[in-house]
Amino acid sequence: MQKSDCFSLGKITKTHALKGEVIIFLDVDAPEYYNNLEAVFLEIKGQLVPYIIEELQVKGRKSILKLEDINSIEQAETIVNAEVWLPLTALPDLKGNQFYYHDVIGYEIHDVSSGTTIGKLKAIYESTGQDLFAIEAEDKEVLVPIVDDFIHRIDRENQKIEVKLPEGLLEIYMNP
Repeated sequence: MQKSDCFSLGKITKTHALKGEVIIFLDVDAPEYYNNLEAVFLEIKGQLVPYIIEELQVKGRKSILKLEDINSIEQAETIVNAEVWLPLTALPDLKGNQFYYHDVIGYEIHDVSSGTTIGKLKAIYESTGQDLFAIEAEDKEVLVPIVDDFIHRIDRENQKIEVKLPEGLLEIYMNP
């Protein structure tokens, strides 16, 4: 399994008790969705190594994980700080205007306010302030904040995102 075929579920942050349990920080929006996992991949020395789950007690983002063949605190210490990965196929299906960033790269961006096609989504820049669509438009990079009020509709079938941009935003990039 390659990391490009997976998403990060979270990270093992510390040991818990004496029989190999660890605390996993689930870096996801809905931790309860992952309550019935059977296996995960741990990133060990740059490689994804599969582990069978004996028990997972989802208690919000900080949960308790017991993996098969990890039976002592000493063994558990060897996997502390390991990133935990799952295949992309384990992601829950999204509906409506919800989307995963990796799914929409390459989508065409269309402004419904002006009736124009802006360009193709080439990247998404994530930051602590505001995530941004990076759109390739006429050999320019147009940055659009990812805000629910701006996203009119996601058309998965035609790989198109319809946005409703504030007046003047496109002009900043297109007519400097």
